[in-house]
Amino acid sequence: MDSSKQYLNQVIYSIDKTLEILHQLSSFDVDVASHLNNLVFEFDNMAKLGENCHSIKVPMEVLNLIDNGKNPDEFTRDLLNNCIAKNQITKGKVDTFKDLRGHLLEDLEQRFS
Repeated sequence: MDSSKQYLNQVIYSIDKTLEILHQLSSFDVDVASHLNNLVFEFDNMAKLGENCHSIKVPMEVLNLIDNGKNPDEFTRDLLNNCIAKNQITKGKVDTFKDLRGHLLEDLEQRFS
């Protein structure tokens, strides 16, 4: 596993830990000061770990979908469907040029025979 993915896994773990601390803070029988210190530590830890994940690129469209409360898999599905559609269009063009080539060769044969 490359180091960026290792750092990403550590960031994910830190996020999970932060969510756990936030959940614990929602109950009234906890040491608030201690949990707030832990929360600040985890935020700092996430920021430091995130700096090491520079080679991981996330398209802005995915981030916008997440911000809008949508599933990022929609982006992947739409991207794949667009690629399939473009591939079919390109295949149609290639097939058309193959047919044109065949007709031109037939026409040439007829004219020079």
